[in-house]
Amino acid sequence: MPKISRILVPIDFSEYSKKTFLYAIDFAKTFNAELLLVYVVEPIIYPADFGFGQVALPSMEKDMHERGREQLDILVEKEVPEGVYARAIVRAGKPFVEIIQAAKDEKADLIIIATHGHSGIEHVLFGSTAEKVIRKSSCPVLSIRSSERDFVMP
Repeated sequence: MPKISRILVPIDFSEYSKKTFLYAIDFAKTFNAELLLVYVVEPIIYPADFGFGQVALPSMEKDMHERGREQLDILVEKEVPEGVYARAIVRAGKPFVEIIQAAKDEKADLIIIATHGHSGIEHVLFGSTAEKVIRKSSCPVLSIRSSERDFVMP
């Protein structure tokens, strides 16, 4: 059986990622693994003027970073059971890039990520974060689909 000692779980605070978090807790218990909860803040860029190009809003990004950290800390404190070690990580950038890099930096053995289907043109144009993580990650990825069948009950 493979040794799984670190499990990275991207969290965006949606119902999908919260459900995935339940799977990750059970995996962490089973393998006696550390949970690494990662929240990614995407840079916010607004067009300021056609002459000056785009402008970033660093204060709003900083606020989102702090709120993400607070919410992750609350999630760890309230939802992670005794005997499971979990750490919160907040990163800034493109979510799929940061998730993959966090897995490398933290030497994660497994990524457990929520997925839900985009439809039509949105999927064709953008794909999904989970899909990109699955294709580009250097470690195994378990994708959890929300609606079909549950193995973990809330």
